[in-house]
Amino acid sequence: MFYQYFHNTKFMKITVFGATGMVGKMVISQALALGYDVNAFGRNVEDLIDKDNRNDHLTAIKGYVFDESSVFNAIKYSDAVISVLGGAMDGTDKSRSLGMKNIIRQMEKAGVKRIIALGGMGVLQEDANHLLIDNPDYPEEFQMVGQEHLQAYRYLLASNLDWTFVCPPNILNKEATGLYHTSADYAPTPNYFEINAGDLAHCMLQEMIQPKFIHHRMGISRL
Repeated sequence: MFYQYFHNTKFMKITVFGATGMVGKMVISQALALGYDVNAFGRNVEDLIDKDNRNDHLTAIKGYVFDESSVFNAIKYSDAVISVLGGAMDGTDKSRSLGMKNIIRQMEKAGVKRIIALGGMGVLQEDANHLLIDNPDYPEEFQMVGQEHLQAYRYLLASNLDWTFVCPPNILNKEATGLYHTSADYAPTPNYFEINAGDLAHCMLQEMIQPKFIHHRMGISRL
C-alpha cells in the first residue's frame, strides 16, 4: 500500500473542504486509513457517510463555504486544512475564489497555519514572466474556471498561512497508483496532462505530512 510512505506527525486532525467531490472523497478515505481525525465539510455530506466511511474518526459537517461561523467552527480545533473546492466551470460559481478567501480568513482567526489547496494547471508558470493561462493557446473552455483558480491563488499569496497550491491537469476518477511526479511552480517534465484523483489525494496528504512546497504552487502529472 502507498500509505507506507507516511509517518506519524503533529498533524492529527484535518478539515477537508469540498469533501463530497471526487477528490475530496479520496482525501477522506485515505486520511481515515491513516488514522487521522477528519472534519468533512460540504453541502451534501449526508451522501458521504456510508458504511465504508462510518467511524469515530470522521465528523461530517453540513455547511456552506461562504458562512463565516460554520467555516470557523469546522477549522478551529484542526491542525491543518485541505481544500478541494469545486464548482461550475463557467465562472458563475465563486466557491473556488471567495470560498478560499473565507477559509483563509477563518484560518487566520483560528490560528491554523497549514493549508493544501487545489487549483488548476493554468496557474503554473509557462516561463519566468507568464502563466500558462496567459498563453493565447490556452483552451478557451478553461479560461473562466482558470481565473477562479488564479484569484484563489492570489488570496493565498497575500495571506500569512503556510500554503501549498496544487495545480493539476485533467483529473481522472481513478484510484491511487503512486505513479506520478511533481515540481515547484511549473508543470513537471514529462507532463502527460492527466492525474488520477487517488494520486492527487495521496499527493496532497503527503505534502501535509512531509512538506516540500510551502509557499509554492505544485505541478503534478501521472508517469
